[in-house]
Amino acid sequence: MKDDTQTPLNKEAVVDYDDTEIYTVQDEVIPEEENPAYSDEHRDLIKGEFWRHIPAFEDVDAEEFNDHMWQLKNSVTSVKKMLEILRGVIDESFVQDVEQGFAKAPMAVRVTPYVLSLIDWKNPYDDPLRRQFIPVSSKLTPDHPELHLDTLREQDDAPVNGLTHRYPDRALFLALDTCPVYCRYCTRSYAVGLNTDEVEKQSYSQNQKRWEPAFEYIRNHPLLEDIVISGGDAYMLRPERLKHIGETLLNMPNIRRIRFATKGLAIMPQKILTDDAWYNALQEVHELGLKKAKEVCIHTHFSHPNEITDITRQAMNRVMRDGITVRNQAVLQRGVNDSADTMILLTKRLARVNVQSYYVYMHDLVQGVEDLRTTLASGIEIDKWVRGSTAGFNTPLFVVDAPGGGGKRDIHSFEHYNQETGISVYTAPAVKPGAYFLYFDPMDLLKPDIQKAWQDEGLRTEMKKAAIEAAQHGRK
Repeated sequence: MKDDTQTPLNKEAVVDYDDTEIYTVQDEVIPEEENPAYSDEHRDLIKGEFWRHIPAFEDVDAEEFNDHMWQLKNSVTSVKKMLEILRGVIDESFVQDVEQGFAKAPMAVRVTPYVLSLIDWKNPYDDPLRRQFIPVSSKLTPDHPELHLDTLREQDDAPVNGLTHRYPDRALFLALDTCPVYCRYCTRSYAVGLNTDEVEKQSYSQNQKRWEPAFEYIRNHPLLEDIVISGGDAYMLRPERLKHIGETLLNMPNIRRIRFATKGLAIMPQKILTDDAWYNALQEVHELGLKKAKEVCIHTHFSHPNEITDITRQAMNRVMRDGITVRNQAVLQRGVNDSADTMILLTKRLARVNVQSYYVYMHDLVQGVEDLRTTLASGIEIDKWVRGSTAGFNTPLFVVDAPGGGGKRDIHSFEHYNQETGISVYTAPAVKPGAYFLYFDPMDLLKPDIQKAWQDEGLRTEMKKAAIEAAQHGRK
């Protein structure tokens, strides 16, 4: 700080706090009116009957559209059905592009009318919601050579079918394998949804008999305190089964916390408002948790501000009034939310509807969605802008879920990161001491000669070896 020739600092505002001078970096000074953190745009939720711009929904009134059963019955489950709903809205060339996209995808087709209504069909190729749920062949890029179908090795850490035990005091319980929508970027594409041309799925049936070995394992491991109930999606659990899972876990002396994981709040908030049987089951489990001084909460999954509407607000108001905590886990996706403006808006809009931002994941290596991944450097830069834009408890932690089973690591905690090769190296001493876990930037964002090197197995091995050696010697 004393040598002004080394750092381009501007002594614009000098404030005297115990003789401390505050400097601002010259290139980083941004007028308040241009800073997204100071915008009130997060308050502008989508209202009105926005679905009527789609001809197939133009005669659907608010009561019908906000019925969760109508949403389920009218969900798109094939490209043919999508064409029927969007006839006159999309052209034939786009339909063919979608057909070819799904033929190459590991996930089946399933999109709710609510989501379809929020997509800008005048510009579907660039729309952030379309990019998350509907693949187009023309935008796909080759998978990274280091990709595996179960990149996070969840099945390797599964002592019994459908239970991943990776962290000392926490386990992931995969209660089922269905969801109300199928996201392109799903890290569990090895199991979720129907078989596709690309993937034959591992089955996790919604079956109490299948669940018993998992419950028994949890009972017999007293260090386990925290269980995530996922799949699939807890939204798709029948009320009596949701209640059975919740009560079974809460009645175990070792369990202190359970979390129901669902994308549903983002893609079908109507269920919270109209499926009283399911919601009452959730509330009964929550009340049992309160009686036992144990936490029951929802972990959900909004990834773009456009997913948050006034219907979302109404649903979250009901949850808030009943005292249920909701946290959000977003995924950083190229062309969806990989900008400071978008991520700040998402974070603040979530806070507006009483959803706490918890994690932003670097996109996992998932088959068929390399076009959605971005670089670790991009995540680090966006994190700088998000942090400080709102209260700390509503600020997400940006993480890498380390390929190979290292678990979630703060993106800044890498042992080594080479932006040229796109390799970052992490360790997880509390999870798998002594192991090194490598995350990889998308190849198409690397220099052409490095892309070519990745195609050579020998050079690929050398790059990975060099990255691990650099990490071992403390070279960032």
